[in-house]
Formats: sequence, C-alpha cells, structure tokens
Amino acid sequence: MIDRRLVFLGALALACMVAFMTIGLRGNLGFVLSLRAIKLIALIEVGIAIAVSTVVFQTVTANRILTPSIMGIDALYLFAQILLVFLLGGLAYTSLDAKLKFGVEVVALMALSLGLILPMLRTRLDMGFLLLVGVVIGVLFRSLHSLIARVIDPNDFAVAQASSYANFNDINSELLTVASLLTLAALVFVWHARHVLDVVALGRDTAIGLGINWTRTQVACLLLVASLVAVSTALVGPVAFLGLLFVALAERIVTTRRHSILIPAVALVAIIVLVGGQTLFQHLLGNSSTLGVVVEFAGGVVFLILLWRGSRK
Repeated sequence: MIDRRLVFLGALALACMVAFMTIGLRGNLGFVLSLRAIKLIALIEVGIAIAVSTVVFQTVTANRILTPSIMGIDALYLFAQILLVFLLGGLAYTSLDAKLKFGVEVVALMALSLGLILPMLRTRLDMGFLLLVGVVIGVLFRSLHSLIARVIDPNDFAVAQASSYANFNDINSELLTVASLLTLAALVFVWHARHVLDVVALGRDTAIGLGINWTRTQVACLLLVASLVAVSTALVGPVAFLGLLFVALAERIVTTRRHSILIPAVALVAIIVLVGGQTLFQHLLGNSSTLGVVVEFAGGVVFLILLWRGSRK
C-alpha cells in the first residue's frame, strides 16, 4: 500500500513541474518547451542526486546532521577546479572536453572520499571528531584554493570563480545524459539495497550480527555518495547544506527512517524545493534573487537547529 504522504508529495512535485513548464509561455512554444524540459530534467537530476547521497551518507555514518559537503568534499572540488585553471590557463580550461573533465572529477572525488572518510569510519570515531576532521579538511583545501587565487592571473581567476558557486540557471546540458544515467544507476542500487540500509542504520555491531559485510557496504556506499556528489557539482557547482535541508524536511513529513519510504520522500521533496523554487524565482520574481543562495541559507539554518537540538540531548 502506497503511503498517503508520498502520494501528496508526488502530486505536489507534479504540480511544480507543470507550473515550471507552463507559466509565462510565449513565443515559439516548441522551442521554449524544449529548453524548459532540459532545465527541468537537470533540476530533477541534481535534486535527486543531492538528496539520495545525503540519506546514504547519514545512514553509513549514523549521524543525521552530516552531509558529504560538511566532510570537505565540496572543498576538494573547488580546489581541483582552480588548480586546473592555474596549470592549464583559463582558455585551455574552458576548452577541455566537458565529458572527459566530468569523468576525471568523478574518479578523483571517489578516490579522495574513500581516502579521507573510510579510515575514520573503520575506527568508529564519534560524531564530534568526524565533524572536526571534516572542518579541518575543508579549511585545508579552501586555504589552498585561496593561495592559488592570490597568485593566479585575474582573467583566469574569473574563469575559476564561475565554478565556485551553485548556479541553477546555467546548467551544462552536455553532461545531462551521462549524469542522468549515473544517477539512475545509483537510484537502482540504493533502492535494491534499501533493506540493507535499514540494517546498517541499526549500528555497526547489530549490522554485523545480522550478516552485513560492514566494510564492503561502507565502501560501496561511499563510492555511491562520491559519484552523486560529483554529478551534482559538475552540473550546478558545490552545495553545502542543500541535502541536509531535503532530508530534514522529508523526515518531518514521513516521520520515519525506513529507506523504502524515506528515499522516495526525500527525492520528491528535492524536486518540490528545486523546481518549485526555480519556478518562483524565474517566472514570478523575475530572477530578483538566486535559488542557490536562498536554499543554501535555509539549509544552513536547518543545520544549526539540528546541531543545537543534538547538544541539548
């Protein structure tokens, strides 16, 4: 039986998509609809990638306020971008094949994520230490980013700066097919492993006692998270607290951590927030503000609230 809350979220997500496609239509309808359809697919793909990666990461780390970005993965992405611009030059960087660059980013983020996070998980460190290490990693790579920014050519810096902020108005459509296939494959894997993730959420000792190969499951989940982070950052740029906002809203609505319900709920919430928000800013407010800034601010507020509640328990 389908949960009524999921039906409600699905209807609301569908309404947001219809509104995005139809509000303010004028001119050549076929051309406008094709452009909006590409952007709509990109928004849905990015939202689902961010939402699912956050759910999986929180399950593996057993912490509901952690996101891949808090652990410094977005800082690694920013450092890699400006390092490429510094080594190749702005013109050569913009001339790089988008699909090749995307593939290298995925592999690099997956390797670095495993190298940075897996040792901490295997030693069963507590949440405070994980947060501290994540902050240190983020500060390290942001400092390296700032160092290169000070010595780089101003014209090259402008090229690197363009990839430093989340931008939902300028999505690289060349990568959409590849990114969508990766996200779809990740969704199939997560849905197939939804019951395994329920067991993993019970804790290391309980999961091992129930027959889960803990190390192999960690490695698979971290590879999945890193690939989804790479997908979202390659399309729109780095986001810090967006996934945390999606998961927090979904949990309040469905009031459960069962992955068979939480995964579709968080995916629908992501679609509602991104597509609905983009519709609001683009068609009703005349792009008077940017969606990335607003949702990141809201996600940061949610993070502080969750952190404050956790400290009071």
